[in-house]
Amino acid sequence: MIELDAFKRLVEENDDRLPLLTLDEFFEGNTAEDSIAPNDCDFGRPSLAEIWELMRNLEKMPSVAWIRIELHNDTEIAEYDGKEVLMLAGESPIICTSLSAQELETLARCEWLHSGGAEEWDASSADALCSCRPPVPEGFKCFAIVWD
Repeated sequence: MIELDAFKRLVEENDDRLPLLTLDEFFEGNTAEDSIAPNDCDFGRPSLAEIWELMRNLEKMPSVAWIRIELHNDTEIAEYDGKEVLMLAGESPIICTSLSAQELETLARCEWLHSGGAEEWDASSADALCSCRPPVPEGFKCFAIVWD
């Protein structure tokens, strides 16, 4: 999981916009099962480890340029026992791909994820809300895997 100081620096350097996190920055060491799709985590949604493995495998495909985790505005830095702790709240995996939405939904196993599917994500409009977006190659577009 991204370290607190690195997270603070990214937010500060990017006018308080939340960064899109790499898969490792979001999942590695993250044990908070409700940090993504919290309404579904006790109702059949796969574990964080299983979601991470699926996303890593997708990211290796030639038809996928990159995958990032969009953060929900509930992401916060909380204080516990006098120590600051980063509490990540993931909104959606954002997948930059040359696949169609239907192809992506199949490969991303949206039904298994208990997801509502893949919705096109307007990368240029999202830049006003989030930072650290890699470039979108020609012929590719971005989709969000959504739960709500």
